[in-house]
Amino acid sequence: MENQEQQAKWYVIHTYSGYENAVEQDLRNMVDNNNLHDYIFDIKVPVEDDIVERNGKKKVVQRKKFPSYAFIKMIYTNHIWFMVTRTRGVTSFVGSGGRPIALTDEEIRRIGLEEITIENFDIAVGDNVKIINGPLDTFIGVVDSINTEHQKVKVIVAMFGRQTPVELDFAQVEKL
Repeated sequence: MENQEQQAKWYVIHTYSGYENAVEQDLRNMVDNNNLHDYIFDIKVPVEDDIVERNGKKKVVQRKKFPSYAFIKMIYTNHIWFMVTRTRGVTSFVGSGGRPIALTDEEIRRIGLEEITIENFDIAVGDNVKIINGPLDTFIGVVDSINTEHQKVKVIVAMFGRQTPVELDFAQVEKL
């Protein structure tokens, strides 16, 4: 089964607005009910924390990174395409003619769909890195420390003429 998972690719599903979580749950139920674990390996609706101020109080709210979209890691077959597109809330796959186009490794890394393992993380303390997503996108800094347990890296970035430490996920940085 591990070999099959290596053949699987990430695809993007377009959903009705507000149906992202329902589509994720319905797809998981479909996989369980039809025993499709050998074809569909993961379904995600990426979210990010956002700080919102209401009535003078700050509150952390989770927002969908890509409203009206869900991501699915699967082995593409006509049968799986049919099962996924017939799920309640799914309008189509993203691709030409409703047929899916797989995401590239770079897109998967930028979106943060898969965790970066320690073996694949080739950045060390003192390396120059570029921040590739988030509010500091395109900033360049120097790695100060690495927390492998939580998959975080502390980067010193020059902002407003000062050296500022910023904690980021492994997936948010790339080595220069």
